[in-house]
Amino acid sequence: MIRAAYVQTMARYNVWENQQLTDAVQGLSQDVLDADRGAFFGSMFATMNHLLWADGMWMSRFDPAHVNPPAVAASDHKTLTPNLDVWMAERVVMNAAIVDWAGRLTDDALEGDLSWHSGLLNMDVTKPLALCVTHMFNHQTHHRGQLHQMLSELGKETPVSDLIFLPEEA
Repeated sequence: MIRAAYVQTMARYNVWENQQLTDAVQGLSQDVLDADRGAFFGSMFATMNHLLWADGMWMSRFDPAHVNPPAVAASDHKTLTPNLDVWMAERVVMNAAIVDWAGRLTDDALEGDLSWHSGLLNMDVTKPLALCVTHMFNHQTHHRGQLHQMLSELGKETPVSDLIFLPEEA
């Protein structure tokens, strides 16, 4: 389905996109970030926390020796971090964890399955690892698209999100 080189590219893309997102929201007040914008998770900040929480959950499954599950339950995912400064620091750590894991990933590992207990479904789940990895990166893109829209509505300059324009050094 996918190969390790794809995962490494997507990990770099994740860092690039998250840095652009961080740059775009840095000048916004916490009140603006917390304002309900009618998005699926309500506010920009809740969406940003959801994305960080989900990345942490997936990474704790993919790389449990190096990444712990998020410190809050799924029901509290929208409040994972209390403010933008904490979110930015934790985002940098998560980005690095994803890049590190992707760099150690092998094509052979992607051929296997991943098993975990889903708290959301309250059941054990087994799926192909490659599908789960693809889902994580797709999930990131989906929610960053929502953030892109909310930034557009605020009249803010929005990040470039075209994968084909990923800088070589990112």
